[in-house]
Amino acid sequence: MQLVEATSHPRPRVVVGVDTHKDIHVARAKDGLGHLVGELSVPATSQGYRQLLAWAEGLGERLTFGIEGTSSYGAGLSRFLLGRGHGVIEVTGPNRKARRSNGKSDPADADAAASAVLSGEADGLPKHGSGPVEMIRALRVARSGAVKAHTQGINALKGLAVTAPEALRADLAGKSTRELVHVCSRFRVAECSSPHDANRLAIRSIARRLVVLEDEIALLNRELIRLTQAAAPKLMELPGVGAEVAGSLLVSVGDNPERMRSEAAFASLCGVSPVQASSGKTVRHRLNRGGDRRANQALWRTVVVRIRYGHEPTAAYVARRTAEGLSKREIIRCLKRYVAREFYAVLMADQSGQASNAA
Repeated sequence: MQLVEATSHPRPRVVVGVDTHKDIHVARAKDGLGHLVGELSVPATSQGYRQLLAWAEGLGERLTFGIEGTSSYGAGLSRFLLGRGHGVIEVTGPNRKARRSNGKSDPADADAAASAVLSGEADGLPKHGSGPVEMIRALRVARSGAVKAHTQGINALKGLAVTAPEALRADLAGKSTRELVHVCSRFRVAECSSPHDANRLAIRSIARRLVVLEDEIALLNRELIRLTQAAAPKLMELPGVGAEVAGSLLVSVGDNPERMRSEAAFASLCGVSPVQASSGKTVRHRLNRGGDRRANQALWRTVVVRIRYGHEPTAAYVARRTAEGLSKREIIRCLKRYVAREFYAVLMADQSGQASNAA
């Protein structure tokens, strides 16, 4: 009788799709053939993340996680899994046509996320969110809110100055915005006994709020310039690029720009890659209306600054394309594509420099 040695079979590949929410995450696991092998709901906490990972590791060794909302509700889970060396794929929302036909539920969305990873439909890498770019993103959110509140305060202050009682209105007439804030923040009001006093108190309150907001914005600007300069020094040296443009692009790319597989992928992210719109005998391309619109705006701002301030290569290109009959709008679209190519190379060089400094 011949003895047959037992062979150890490798554990199957498992893909875990996760539908993320603020308080709970729902996961479904599938094997390499697309068969359902398990389902789990966990709280959106560190303990829940550990429970999810332990459950998934019990199903197989070769784990891949497809997570919906890696930049919102799934950010914490994504960082947790990446920190432990597991593969994470960013999954967009389910197809709306299929959702209308089949209905919606959290397990169904988790199932769709796993299927998207298995089919290769979803293959994008999420942002790591654990480095200097995450710091820049957080400060930009704070500054954006402060700038918006400052603008609203200026509008409210000027509106009250126009509709105030005649004596107060005459005192404030003809002053610039800076003078208006300076004067109004020093108003003295004992008590509100008349519309005149109420208007003075309201105007002083808004003016003092504006002073605080101006200090807050100045502080955030200083920190953003420092962090952006450290994260992308070569990008900041380019003409038409300041902390605002560089910060927008860095936040769009994330702390791991290697997730942009090519320069064309970066152009698509920024919404400046041409899209095929051919049909029959008609062969043409149209403008890409997708991508990150803030990154697209950053490219637009760079192009406009270079045109306005006489950047020589840009000026030569504009002159040549104008002679060919292109409109200014079309020329700017073309220039944004060229600027995206330039920025991609510089961002990769900055990333290599950061890696060298870390080593």
